[in-house]
Amino acid sequence: MQPRRRRSDFDPHAHREALAPLVDAVARAGALDANSLDRLVKRHPRPPAGLFSKSEIIAGFRAFGCAADVSEAEFVARLRLRPVRTLSGVTPVTVLTRPHPCPGTCVFCPSDVRMPKSYLADEPGAQRAEDQRFDPYLQTWVRLDAYRAIGHPVDKIELIVLGGTWSAYPEPYRIWFTRRCFEALNDFGAGRDRRADAGAAPSNYRARLAPIDGRGSDRYNAVVGAFLARELGSGRLHASERSDWSDLERAQRENETAGCRCVGLAFETRPDHVDERELRSLRRLGATRIQLGVQSTDDAILAASLRGHDVAASRAAMGQARAAGFKLHAHWMANLPGATPEGDRQDFARLFGDPALRPDELKLYPCLLVESAPLAALHARGQWRPYDDDTLTDLLADCLAATPRYCRLTRVVRDFSAHDIAAGTRTANLREVAERRLAAAGRSCSDIRAREIRGDAFDRRALVLLATTYATPVGDEWFLEYATRDDRLVAFLRLSLPAGPGFVSELSGRAVIRELHVYGASLPLGTRDALGAQHAGLGRALLDEAARRARARGYAGLAVISAVGTRQYYRAQGFTDGELYQHRAP
Repeated sequence: MQPRRRRSDFDPHAHREALAPLVDAVARAGALDANSLDRLVKRHPRPPAGLFSKSEIIAGFRAFGCAADVSEAEFVARLRLRPVRTLSGVTPVTVLTRPHPCPGTCVFCPSDVRMPKSYLADEPGAQRAEDQRFDPYLQTWVRLDAYRAIGHPVDKIELIVLGGTWSAYPEPYRIWFTRRCFEALNDFGAGRDRRADAGAAPSNYRARLAPIDGRGSDRYNAVVGAFLARELGSGRLHASERSDWSDLERAQRENETAGCRCVGLAFETRPDHVDERELRSLRRLGATRIQLGVQSTDDAILAASLRGHDVAASRAAMGQARAAGFKLHAHWMANLPGATPEGDRQDFARLFGDPALRPDELKLYPCLLVESAPLAALHARGQWRPYDDDTLTDLLADCLAATPRYCRLTRVVRDFSAHDIAAGTRTANLREVAERRLAAAGRSCSDIRAREIRGDAFDRRALVLLATTYATPVGDEWFLEYATRDDRLVAFLRLSLPAGPGFVSELSGRAVIRELHVYGASLPLGTRDALGAQHAGLGRALLDEAARRARARGYAGLAVISAVGTRQYYRAQGFTDGELYQHRAP
Protein backbone atom coordinates (compact mmCIF):
# COMPACT_ATOMS: atom_id res chain seq x y z
CA MET A 1 0.00 0.00 0.00
CA GLN A 2 1.37 3.43 -0.95
CA PRO A 3 1.56 6.06 1.81
CA ARG A 4 -1.27 8.58 1.77
CA ARG A 5 -0.36 11.88 0.16
CA ARG A 6 -0.40 14.86 2.47
CA ARG A 7 -1.82 18.17 1.26
CA SER A 8 1.35 19.94 2.41
CA ASP A 9 3.39 17.75 0.02
CA PHE A 10 1.51 18.87 -3.09
CA ASP A 11 3.12 21.46 -5.39
CA PRO A 12 0.55 22.54 -8.01
CA HIS A 13 3.22 24.17 -10.19
CA ALA A 14 4.93 20.80 -10.61
CA HIS A 15 1.68 19.48 -12.16
CA ARG A 16 0.62 22.57 -14.08
CA GLU A 17 0.57 20.94 -17.51
CA ALA A 18 -2.02 18.37 -16.44
CA LEU A 19 -3.77 20.38 -13.71
CA ALA A 20 -4.40 23.70 -15.50
CA PRO A 21 -6.77 22.18 -18.11
CA LEU A 22 -8.78 20.54 -15.31
CA VAL A 23 -9.00 23.83 -13.40
CA ASP A 24 -10.23 25.56 -16.58
CA ALA A 25 -12.75 22.79 -17.25
CA VAL A 26 -14.21 23.08 -13.77
CA ALA A 27 -14.41 26.87 -14.06
CA ARG A 28 -16.23 26.66 -17.42
CA ALA A 29 -18.59 23.88 -16.40
CA GLY A 30 -20.92 25.95 -14.22
CA ALA A 31 -22.99 23.88 -11.80
CA LEU A 32 -21.54 20.41 -11.23
CA ASP A 33 -23.08 17.39 -9.62
CA ALA A 34 -20.94 14.54 -8.26
CA ASN A 35 -21.13 12.49 -11.45
CA SER A 36 -20.22 15.40 -13.72
CA LEU A 37 -17.27 16.31 -11.57
CA ASP A 38 -16.11 12.70 -11.48
CA ARG A 39 -16.13 12.56 -15.29
CA LEU A 40 -14.12 15.79 -15.55
CA VAL A 41 -11.49 14.56 -13.10
CA LYS A 42 -11.12 11.26 -14.97
CA ARG A 43 -10.78 13.14 -18.25
CA HIS A 44 -7.76 14.99 -16.83
CA PRO A 45 -5.77 12.39 -14.84
CA ARG A 46 -2.78 13.12 -12.67
CA PRO A 47 0.47 11.75 -14.17
CA PRO A 48 1.96 9.22 -14.04
CA ALA A 49 -1.14 7.41 -12.78
CA GLY A 50 -3.96 8.58 -10.57
CA LEU A 51 -6.48 11.38 -10.19
CA PHE A 52 -6.33 14.88 -8.76
CA SER A 53 -8.13 15.34 -5.46
CA LYS A 54 -10.53 18.23 -4.88
CA SER A 55 -8.06 19.93 -2.57
CA GLU A 56 -5.38 19.68 -5.27
CA ILE A 57 -7.72 21.21 -7.86
CA ILE A 58 -8.40 24.11 -5.49
CA ALA A 59 -4.66 24.47 -4.89
CA GLY A 60 -4.21 24.68 -8.65
CA PHE A 61 -6.78 27.46 -8.96
CA ARG A 62 -5.09 29.39 -6.16
CA ALA A 63 -1.66 28.91 -7.73
CA PHE A 64 -2.36 29.95 -11.33
CA GLY A 65 -6.05 30.84 -11.71
CA CYS A 66 -8.04 30.02 -14.81
CA ALA A 67 -9.11 31.49 -18.12
CA ALA A 68 -12.75 31.97 -17.09
CA ASP A 69 -13.98 34.93 -15.05
CA VAL A 70 -14.69 32.99 -11.86
CA SER A 71 -13.99 34.08 -8.30
CA GLU A 72 -12.32 31.77 -5.82
CA ALA A 73 -15.54 31.58 -3.80
CA GLU A 74 -17.49 30.45 -6.88
CA PHE A 75 -14.82 27.96 -7.86
CA VAL A 76 -14.44 26.26 -4.49
CA ALA A 77 -18.22 26.11 -4.02
CA ARG A 78 -18.31 23.60 -6.89
CA LEU A 79 -15.73 21.40 -5.21
CA ARG A 80 -16.40 21.95 -1.52
CA LEU A 81 -16.17 18.80 0.59
CA ARG A 82 -18.64 18.25 3.45
CA PRO A 83 -20.33 21.66 3.17
CA VAL A 84 -22.53 20.82 6.17
CA ARG A 85 -19.54 21.59 8.41
CA THR A 86 -19.91 25.34 7.76
CA LEU A 87 -23.63 25.60 7.06
CA SER A 88 -24.30 26.73 10.62
CA GLY A 89 -22.59 30.04 9.90
CA VAL A 90 -19.19 29.32 11.48
CA THR A 91 -16.36 26.85 10.95
CA PRO A 92 -15.82 24.50 13.93
CA VAL A 93 -12.29 23.58 15.01
CA THR A 94 -12.01 20.90 17.70
CA VAL A 95 -8.83 20.39 19.71
CA LEU A 96 -8.03 17.97 22.55
CA THR A 97 -6.02 18.45 25.71
CA ARG A 98 -3.37 15.85 26.57
CA PRO A 99 -3.97 12.93 28.99
CA HIS A 100 -4.36 14.01 32.61
CA PRO A 101 -5.79 12.43 35.78
CA CYS A 102 -9.57 12.83 36.03
CA PRO A 103 -11.53 13.52 39.25
CA GLY A 104 -14.33 11.18 38.12
CA THR A 105 -14.74 7.43 38.57
CA CYS A 106 -17.69 6.90 36.17
CA VAL A 107 -18.32 3.25 35.30
CA PHE A 108 -19.23 4.05 31.68
CA CYS A 109 -16.13 6.09 30.90
CA PRO A 110 -13.40 4.65 28.62
CA SER A 111 -9.95 4.57 30.19
CA ASP A 112 -7.57 4.75 27.24
CA VAL A 113 -4.42 6.04 28.94
CA ARG A 114 -3.12 7.38 25.62
CA MET A 115 -5.99 9.89 25.54
CA PRO A 116 -7.64 12.46 27.81
CA LYS A 117 -10.25 10.72 29.99
CA SER A 118 -13.37 9.43 28.17
CA TYR A 119 -11.79 9.52 24.71
CA LEU A 120 -10.51 6.65 22.58
CA ALA A 121 -7.46 6.73 20.34
CA ASP A 122 -9.47 5.64 17.27
CA GLU A 123 -11.97 8.51 17.39
CA PRO A 124 -11.30 10.84 14.42
CA GLY A 125 -10.76 13.96 16.53
CA ALA A 126 -8.54 12.05 18.93
CA GLN A 127 -6.44 10.73 16.05
CA ARG A 128 -5.94 14.26 14.75
CA ALA A 129 -4.89 15.43 18.21
CA GLU A 130 -2.47 12.56 18.65
CA ASP A 131 -0.95 13.19 15.22
CA GLN A 132 -0.07 16.69 16.47
CA ARG A 133 1.17 15.45 19.90
CA PHE A 134 -1.78 17.21 21.59
CA ASP A 135 -0.06 20.52 20.90
CA PRO A 136 -2.78 23.21 20.76
CA TYR A 137 -0.99 25.37 18.17
CA LEU A 138 -0.37 22.44 15.83
CA GLN A 139 -3.91 21.06 16.18
CA THR A 140 -5.48 24.44 15.43
CA TRP A 141 -3.16 25.41 12.57
CA VAL A 142 -3.37 22.05 10.80
CA ARG A 143 -7.17 21.94 11.08
CA LEU A 144 -7.45 25.42 9.58
CA ASP A 145 -5.16 24.34 6.76
CA ALA A 146 -7.33 21.29 6.09
CA TYR A 147 -10.49 23.39 5.93
CA ARG A 148 -8.98 25.95 3.62
CA ALA A 149 -7.60 23.24 1.32
CA ILE A 150 -11.11 21.95 0.66
CA GLY A 151 -12.68 25.34 0.15
CA HIS A 152 -14.19 26.27 3.51
CA PRO A 153 -13.85 29.82 4.82
CA VAL A 154 -11.71 30.03 7.95
CA ASP A 155 -12.21 33.58 9.14
CA LYS A 156 -14.98 32.83 11.67
CA ILE A 157 -13.97 29.94 13.91
CA GLU A 158 -15.83 28.23 16.72
CA LEU A 159 -13.07 26.71 18.85
CA ILE A 160 -14.14 23.61 20.80
CA VAL A 161 -11.72 22.35 23.46
CA LEU A 162 -12.35 18.76 24.54
CA GLY A 163 -10.56 16.47 26.94
CA GLY A 164 -12.73 15.41 29.84
CA THR A 165 -12.67 17.75 32.84
CA TRP A 166 -11.02 20.98 31.73
CA SER A 167 -11.19 22.35 35.28
CA ALA A 168 -8.94 19.55 36.60
CA TYR A 169 -5.90 20.67 34.56
CA PRO A 170 -3.37 23.04 36.20
CA GLU A 171 -4.31 26.66 35.62
CA PRO A 172 -1.01 27.58 33.88
CA TYR A 173 -1.66 24.76 31.39
CA ARG A 174 -5.20 25.98 30.73
CA ILE A 175 -4.02 29.52 30.07
CA TRP A 176 -1.16 28.28 27.88
CA PHE A 177 -3.36 25.91 25.89
CA THR A 178 -5.90 28.64 25.16
CA ARG A 179 -3.23 31.20 24.31
CA ARG A 180 -1.59 28.85 21.81
CA CYS A 181 -4.91 28.20 20.09
CA PHE A 182 -5.39 31.96 19.67
CA GLU A 183 -1.83 32.34 18.38
CA ALA A 184 -2.46 29.65 15.77
CA LEU A 185 -5.60 31.50 14.63
CA ASN A 186 -3.67 34.76 14.46
CA ASP A 187 -0.75 33.26 12.58
CA PHE A 188 -2.83 31.34 10.06
CA GLY A 189 -4.96 34.39 9.36
CA ALA A 190 -1.82 36.44 8.73
CA GLY A 191 -0.18 33.79 6.55
CA ARG A 192 2.41 32.89 9.19
CA ASP A 193 3.48 29.30 9.77
CA ARG A 194 5.28 28.82 13.08
CA ARG A 195 4.68 25.13 13.45
CA ALA A 196 8.40 24.46 13.60
CA ASP A 197 8.53 26.37 16.90
CA ALA A 198 5.64 24.39 18.46
CA GLY A 199 5.65 21.18 20.42
CA ALA A 200 5.38 20.37 24.10
CA ALA A 201 6.84 17.33 25.85
CA PRO A 202 6.17 14.51 26.43
CA SER A 203 5.34 14.13 22.77
CA ASN A 204 4.30 10.54 22.08
CA TYR A 205 1.72 9.15 24.49
CA ARG A 206 0.76 6.22 22.27
CA ALA A 207 4.30 4.87 21.99
CA ARG A 208 5.03 5.25 25.70
CA LEU A 209 1.68 4.21 27.17
CA ALA A 210 0.21 1.70 24.69
CA PRO A 211 1.62 -1.41 26.44
CA ILE A 212 -0.11 -0.51 29.71
CA ASP A 213 -3.62 -1.69 30.49
CA GLY A 214 -5.43 1.36 31.82
CA ARG A 215 -8.67 -0.45 32.62
CA GLY A 216 -10.79 1.29 35.22
CA SER A 217 -10.88 4.88 36.42
CA ASP A 218 -8.51 4.38 39.34
CA ARG A 219 -6.06 2.56 37.11
CA TYR A 220 -6.25 5.35 34.52
CA ASN A 221 -5.37 8.00 37.07
CA ALA A 222 -2.56 5.90 38.52
CA VAL A 223 -0.99 5.17 35.13
CA VAL A 224 -1.35 8.66 33.66
CA GLY A 225 -0.44 10.38 36.92
CA ALA A 226 2.73 8.31 37.34
CA PHE A 227 3.71 8.86 33.71
CA LEU A 228 3.29 12.63 33.93
CA ALA A 229 5.12 12.78 37.26
CA ARG A 230 8.00 10.79 35.79
CA GLU A 231 8.17 12.87 32.61
CA LEU A 232 7.23 16.30 33.96
CA GLY A 233 7.84 16.24 37.70
CA SER A 234 5.44 16.46 40.61
CA GLY A 235 3.59 19.43 39.08
CA ARG A 236 2.74 17.33 35.99
CA LEU A 237 3.49 20.38 33.89
CA HIS A 238 6.23 20.87 31.31
CA ALA A 239 8.16 24.13 31.31
CA SER A 240 6.74 25.00 27.89
CA GLU A 241 3.14 24.40 29.04
CA ARG A 242 2.97 27.52 31.15
CA SER A 243 1.57 30.94 30.49
CA ASP A 244 0.18 33.87 32.40
CA TRP A 245 -2.90 35.95 31.80
CA SER A 246 -1.03 38.85 30.20
CA ASP A 247 0.33 36.56 27.43
CA LEU A 248 -3.17 35.30 26.71
CA GLU A 249 -4.64 38.80 26.68
CA ARG A 250 -2.09 39.92 24.08
CA ALA A 251 -3.09 37.04 21.80
CA GLN A 252 -6.77 37.83 22.35
CA ARG A 253 -6.32 41.50 21.45
CA GLU A 254 -4.63 40.51 18.19
CA ASN A 255 -7.44 38.09 17.44
CA GLU A 256 -10.06 40.85 17.60
CA THR A 257 -9.00 41.95 14.10
CA ALA A 258 -7.22 38.79 12.88
CA GLY A 259 -7.88 37.03 9.61
CA CYS A 260 -9.12 33.97 11.57
CA ARG A 261 -11.25 35.16 14.47
CA CYS A 262 -12.54 33.09 17.35
CA VAL A 263 -16.30 33.77 17.33
CA GLY A 264 -17.09 31.10 19.91
CA LEU A 265 -15.06 29.19 22.50
CA ALA A 266 -16.28 26.10 24.37
CA PHE A 267 -14.80 24.01 27.17
CA GLU A 268 -16.16 20.83 28.79
CA THR A 269 -16.17 20.10 32.51
CA ARG A 270 -18.15 18.45 35.32
CA PRO A 271 -21.02 20.15 37.18
CA ASP A 272 -19.27 19.64 40.53
CA HIS A 273 -16.30 21.65 39.24
CA VAL A 274 -18.34 24.74 38.38
CA ASP A 275 -18.31 27.61 40.85
CA GLU A 276 -18.01 31.39 40.71
CA ARG A 277 -14.21 31.34 40.56
CA GLU A 278 -14.15 28.79 37.73
CA LEU A 279 -16.74 30.74 35.73
CA ARG A 280 -14.71 33.93 36.03
CA SER A 281 -11.63 32.03 34.86
CA LEU A 282 -13.51 30.60 31.87
CA ARG A 283 -14.71 34.05 30.95
CA ARG A 284 -11.18 35.46 31.08
CA LEU A 285 -10.10 32.67 28.74
CA GLY A 286 -12.74 33.95 26.31
CA ALA A 287 -15.25 31.12 26.78
CA THR A 288 -18.82 31.63 25.60
CA ARG A 289 -20.12 28.06 25.98
CA ILE A 290 -19.73 25.36 28.61
CA GLN A 291 -20.27 21.66 27.99
CA LEU A 292 -21.52 20.02 31.20
CA GLY A 293 -21.77 16.28 31.76
CA VAL A 294 -25.20 16.14 33.40
CA GLN A 295 -25.64 12.50 32.22
CA SER A 296 -28.89 11.91 34.18
CA THR A 297 -31.57 13.73 36.17
CA ASP A 298 -32.01 10.77 38.54
CA ASP A 299 -29.81 10.58 41.65
CA ALA A 300 -30.12 6.79 41.83
CA ILE A 301 -28.87 6.42 38.24
CA LEU A 302 -25.98 8.80 38.91
CA ALA A 303 -25.02 6.85 42.04
CA ALA A 304 -25.16 3.50 40.22
CA SER A 305 -22.86 4.98 37.56
CA LEU A 306 -20.41 6.27 40.20
CA ARG A 307 -20.77 9.69 38.64
CA GLY A 308 -19.58 11.44 41.79
CA HIS A 309 -22.18 14.22 41.91
CA ASP A 310 -25.94 14.48 42.24
CA VAL A 311 -28.64 16.31 40.29
CA ALA A 312 -28.44 19.22 42.71
CA ALA A 313 -24.88 19.85 41.51
CA SER A 314 -26.10 19.96 37.90
CA ARG A 315 -28.87 22.39 38.81
CA ALA A 316 -26.45 24.64 40.68
CA ALA A 317 -23.86 24.59 37.86
CA MET A 318 -26.46 25.37 35.20
CA GLY A 319 -27.86 28.23 37.26
CA GLN A 320 -24.49 29.82 37.97
CA ALA A 321 -23.35 29.45 34.35
CA ARG A 322 -26.62 30.92 33.07
CA ALA A 323 -26.31 33.85 35.49
CA ALA A 324 -22.85 34.50 34.02
CA GLY A 325 -24.29 34.53 30.50
CA PHE A 326 -22.81 31.28 29.19
CA LYS A 327 -24.50 29.11 26.61
CA LEU A 328 -25.29 25.77 28.24
CA HIS A 329 -24.43 22.57 26.40
CA ALA A 330 -25.44 19.48 28.40
CA HIS A 331 -24.49 15.83 27.91
CA TRP A 332 -27.18 13.23 28.70
CA MET A 333 -26.89 9.43 28.53
CA ALA A 334 -29.54 6.79 27.95
CA ASN A 335 -29.24 3.17 29.09
CA LEU A 336 -27.02 3.84 32.13
CA PRO A 337 -26.84 1.19 34.87
CA GLY A 338 -30.22 0.88 36.53
CA ALA A 339 -32.08 2.66 33.74
CA THR A 340 -35.07 1.40 31.75
CA PRO A 341 -36.44 2.76 28.46
CA GLU A 342 -39.50 4.23 30.16
CA GLY A 343 -37.38 5.61 32.98
CA ASP A 344 -35.11 7.23 30.40
CA ARG A 345 -38.09 8.92 28.78
CA GLN A 346 -39.01 10.42 32.13
CA ASP A 347 -35.38 11.33 32.80
CA PHE A 348 -35.10 13.12 29.46
CA ALA A 349 -38.37 14.98 30.07
CA ARG A 350 -36.93 16.37 33.31
CA LEU A 351 -34.08 17.99 31.37
CA PHE A 352 -36.57 20.50 30.03
CA GLY A 353 -39.35 20.20 32.59
CA ASP A 354 -37.02 21.19 35.44
CA PRO A 355 -36.61 25.01 35.26
CA ALA A 356 -33.14 24.71 36.82
CA LEU A 357 -31.85 22.69 33.82
CA ARG A 358 -33.28 23.50 30.35
CA PRO A 359 -30.02 23.41 28.32
CA ASP A 360 -29.49 25.39 25.12
CA GLU A 361 -27.71 22.50 23.39
CA LEU A 362 -27.57 18.79 24.07
CA LYS A 363 -25.44 15.76 23.26
CA LEU A 364 -27.57 12.65 23.60
CA TYR A 365 -25.36 9.60 24.15
CA PRO A 366 -26.62 6.02 24.49
CA CYS A 367 -24.35 4.16 26.92
CA LEU A 368 -21.91 1.93 25.03
CA LEU A 369 -19.51 -0.58 26.54
CA VAL A 370 -15.84 -0.34 25.66
CA GLU A 371 -13.58 -2.90 27.28
CA SER A 372 -11.47 -0.38 29.21
CA ALA A 373 -14.52 0.92 31.12
CA PRO A 374 -15.42 -0.39 34.60
CA LEU A 375 -18.87 -1.05 33.14
CA ALA A 376 -17.33 -4.25 31.71
CA ALA A 377 -17.47 -5.84 35.16
CA LEU A 378 -21.18 -5.03 35.54
CA HIS A 379 -21.85 -6.43 32.09
CA ALA A 380 -19.97 -9.65 32.89
CA ARG A 381 -22.10 -10.13 36.02
CA GLY A 382 -25.32 -9.46 34.12
CA GLN A 383 -25.95 -6.20 36.00
CA TRP A 384 -26.05 -4.08 32.84
CA ARG A 385 -27.37 -4.88 29.38
CA PRO A 386 -27.57 -2.58 26.35
CA TYR A 387 -30.93 -1.88 24.78
CA ASP A 388 -31.48 -3.61 21.47
CA ASP A 389 -31.42 -1.33 18.43
CA ASP A 390 -35.19 -1.31 17.97
CA THR A 391 -35.83 -0.31 21.60
CA LEU A 392 -33.08 2.30 21.44
CA THR A 393 -34.40 3.79 18.19
CA ASP A 394 -37.90 4.14 19.67
CA LEU A 395 -36.45 5.85 22.75
CA LEU A 396 -34.30 8.24 20.73
CA ALA A 397 -37.19 9.09 18.42
CA ASP A 398 -39.27 10.09 21.46
CA CYS A 399 -36.37 12.16 22.81
CA LEU A 400 -35.96 13.96 19.49
CA ALA A 401 -39.66 14.76 19.37
CA ALA A 402 -39.60 16.02 22.98
CA THR A 403 -36.72 18.45 22.44
CA PRO A 404 -37.99 22.06 22.47
CA ARG A 405 -37.39 24.46 19.62
CA TYR A 406 -34.91 26.56 21.63
CA CYS A 407 -32.48 23.62 22.06
CA ARG A 408 -30.03 22.22 19.51
CA LEU A 409 -29.34 18.48 19.49
CA THR A 410 -25.71 18.47 18.42
CA ARG A 411 -25.02 14.73 18.60
CA VAL A 412 -26.98 11.50 19.08
CA VAL A 413 -24.20 8.93 19.44
CA ARG A 414 -20.49 8.86 20.34
CA ASP A 415 -18.08 8.63 17.42
CA PHE A 416 -16.58 5.31 18.55
CA SER A 417 -15.23 2.82 16.01
CA ALA A 418 -17.32 -0.34 15.78
CA HIS A 419 -14.37 -2.51 16.83
CA ASP A 420 -14.05 -0.52 20.08
CA ILE A 421 -17.66 -1.28 21.08
CA ALA A 422 -17.88 -4.46 23.14
CA ALA A 423 -21.65 -4.16 23.73
CA GLY A 424 -24.26 -1.72 22.53
CA THR A 425 -25.41 -0.30 19.22
CA ARG A 426 -22.97 -0.08 16.34
CA THR A 427 -25.35 2.02 14.23
CA ALA A 428 -23.41 5.18 13.41
CA ASN A 429 -26.35 7.17 11.95
CA LEU A 430 -28.72 6.83 14.89
CA ARG A 431 -30.17 10.30 14.48
CA GLU A 432 -31.09 9.61 10.87
CA VAL A 433 -32.64 6.26 11.81
CA ALA A 434 -34.64 7.85 14.64
CA GLU A 435 -35.82 10.69 12.38
CA ARG A 436 -37.05 8.17 9.82
CA ARG A 437 -39.02 6.40 12.54
CA LEU A 438 -40.54 9.72 13.59
CA ALA A 439 -41.51 10.51 10.01
CA ALA A 440 -43.06 7.06 9.54
CA ALA A 441 -45.28 7.78 12.56
CA GLY A 442 -46.25 11.24 11.26
CA ARG A 443 -44.13 12.99 13.87
CA SER A 444 -41.20 15.38 13.59
CA CYS A 445 -38.37 17.04 15.47
CA SER A 446 -38.40 20.82 15.96
CA ASP A 447 -35.03 21.39 17.62
CA ILE A 448 -32.68 23.98 16.16
CA ARG A 449 -30.61 21.59 14.07
CA ALA A 450 -33.70 20.09 12.44
CA ARG A 451 -34.99 23.53 11.43
CA GLU A 452 -31.90 25.58 10.51
CA ILE A 453 -31.89 27.04 7.01
CA ARG A 454 -28.36 25.85 6.16
CA GLY A 455 -27.51 26.85 2.60
CA ASP A 456 -31.06 27.20 1.26
CA ALA A 457 -32.30 30.46 -0.25
CA PHE A 458 -35.06 32.44 1.45
CA ASP A 459 -36.96 35.68 1.07
CA ARG A 460 -35.73 38.19 3.66
CA ARG A 461 -39.02 40.11 3.44
CA ALA A 462 -41.10 37.03 4.27
CA LEU A 463 -39.36 36.13 7.54
CA VAL A 464 -41.42 35.93 10.71
CA LEU A 465 -40.19 37.03 14.15
CA LEU A 466 -41.10 34.41 16.75
CA ALA A 467 -40.56 34.46 20.52
CA THR A 468 -40.47 31.53 22.93
CA THR A 469 -40.23 32.23 26.64
CA TYR A 470 -39.48 29.90 29.53
CA ALA A 471 -38.68 30.35 33.21
CA THR A 472 -35.50 29.45 35.10
CA PRO A 473 -34.50 30.15 38.71
CA VAL A 474 -32.19 32.85 37.36
CA GLY A 475 -35.00 34.64 35.53
CA ASP A 476 -37.01 34.53 32.31
CA GLU A 477 -35.40 33.42 29.06
CA TRP A 478 -36.49 34.68 25.65
CA PHE A 479 -35.62 32.74 22.51
CA LEU A 480 -36.11 35.23 19.68
CA GLU A 481 -35.90 33.87 16.15
CA TYR A 482 -36.38 34.80 12.53
CA ALA A 483 -37.94 31.90 10.65
CA THR A 484 -39.44 31.31 7.24
CA ARG A 485 -43.16 30.68 6.93
CA ASP A 486 -42.48 26.94 6.80
CA ASP A 487 -40.53 27.24 10.09
CA ARG A 488 -36.97 27.08 8.77
CA LEU A 489 -34.70 28.82 11.27
CA VAL A 490 -32.58 31.66 9.87
CA ALA A 491 -31.32 33.55 12.94
CA PHE A 492 -31.86 33.59 16.68
CA LEU A 493 -30.94 35.38 19.90
CA ARG A 494 -31.01 34.12 23.50
CA LEU A 495 -31.99 36.88 25.92
CA SER A 496 -31.80 36.36 29.68
CA LEU A 497 -33.84 38.66 31.94
CA PRO A 498 -32.41 38.13 35.44
CA ALA A 499 -34.85 38.12 38.34
CA GLY A 500 -32.30 39.69 40.68
CA PRO A 501 -28.63 40.52 41.12
CA GLY A 502 -26.29 37.66 40.35
CA PHE A 503 -22.73 37.03 41.47
CA VAL A 504 -21.26 38.96 38.49
CA SER A 505 -21.40 42.60 39.53
CA GLU A 506 -20.72 43.73 35.97
CA LEU A 507 -24.10 42.30 34.92
CA SER A 508 -26.12 43.90 37.71
CA GLY A 509 -29.34 45.45 36.44
CA ARG A 510 -28.72 44.33 32.87
CA ALA A 511 -30.46 41.99 30.49
CA VAL A 512 -27.93 39.52 29.09
CA ILE A 513 -27.57 38.33 25.51
CA ARG A 514 -26.22 34.79 25.87
CA GLU A 515 -26.06 34.01 22.15
CA LEU A 516 -26.65 35.62 18.78
CA HIS A 517 -26.45 33.33 15.77
CA VAL A 518 -27.22 33.76 12.08
CA TYR A 519 -27.48 30.55 10.08
CA GLY A 520 -26.63 29.84 6.45
CA ALA A 521 -23.33 28.95 4.84
CA SER A 522 -20.40 30.72 6.44
CA LEU A 523 -19.25 33.71 4.41
CA PRO A 524 -15.99 35.61 4.69
CA LEU A 525 -16.15 38.78 6.77
CA GLY A 526 -17.17 41.80 4.73
CA THR A 527 -18.97 39.85 1.99
CA ARG A 528 -22.67 39.50 1.25
CA ASP A 529 -24.85 36.82 -0.28
CA ALA A 530 -28.12 38.05 -1.74
CA LEU A 531 -29.81 34.70 -1.13
CA GLY A 532 -28.34 33.84 2.25
CA ALA A 533 -28.69 34.88 5.87
CA GLN A 534 -25.07 35.75 6.66
CA HIS A 535 -24.40 39.50 6.87
CA ALA A 536 -27.98 40.43 5.91
CA GLY A 537 -28.66 42.64 8.92
CA LEU A 538 -30.60 40.00 10.84
CA GLY A 539 -28.22 40.11 13.80
CA ARG A 540 -28.71 43.87 14.15
CA ALA A 541 -32.48 43.46 13.95
CA LEU A 542 -32.46 40.84 16.72
CA LEU A 543 -30.26 43.05 18.91
CA ASP A 544 -32.72 45.92 18.48
CA GLU A 545 -35.60 43.62 19.40
CA ALA A 546 -33.73 42.43 22.49
CA ALA A 547 -33.07 46.04 23.49
CA ARG A 548 -36.76 46.90 23.07
CA ARG A 549 -37.83 44.02 25.30
CA ALA A 550 -35.20 44.81 27.93
CA ARG A 551 -36.26 48.45 27.96
CA ALA A 552 -39.90 47.47 28.40
CA ARG A 553 -38.96 45.37 31.43
CA GLY A 554 -37.02 48.20 33.04
CA TYR A 555 -33.44 46.97 32.68
CA ALA A 556 -30.62 49.51 32.84
CA GLY A 557 -28.99 48.15 29.71
CA LEU A 558 -27.90 45.17 27.67
CA ALA A 559 -24.80 43.05 28.23
CA VAL A 560 -23.45 40.44 25.83
CA ILE A 561 -21.09 37.52 26.50
CA SER A 562 -19.15 38.22 23.32
CA ALA A 563 -16.38 36.05 21.95
CA VAL A 564 -12.97 37.61 21.38
CA GLY A 565 -13.50 37.60 17.63
CA THR A 566 -16.95 39.23 17.81
CA ARG A 567 -15.95 42.23 19.93
CA GLN A 568 -15.51 44.39 16.83
CA TYR A 569 -18.98 43.44 15.60
CA TYR A 570 -20.62 44.42 18.88
CA ARG A 571 -18.68 47.68 19.03
CA ALA A 572 -20.16 48.48 15.64
CA GLN A 573 -23.60 47.81 17.13
CA GLY A 574 -23.07 50.39 19.89
CA PHE A 575 -21.61 48.18 22.62
CA THR A 576 -18.68 49.31 24.77
CA ASP A 577 -16.11 47.11 26.48
CA GLY A 578 -16.43 46.14 30.11
CA GLU A 579 -14.12 43.90 32.10
CA LEU A 580 -15.54 40.56 30.87
CA TYR A 581 -18.62 41.60 28.86
CA GLN A 582 -19.71 44.30 26.45
CA HIS A 583 -22.52 46.72 27.24
CA ARG A 584 -25.10 48.92 25.53
CA ALA A 585 -27.88 51.17 26.69
CA PRO A 586 -31.27 49.58 26.00
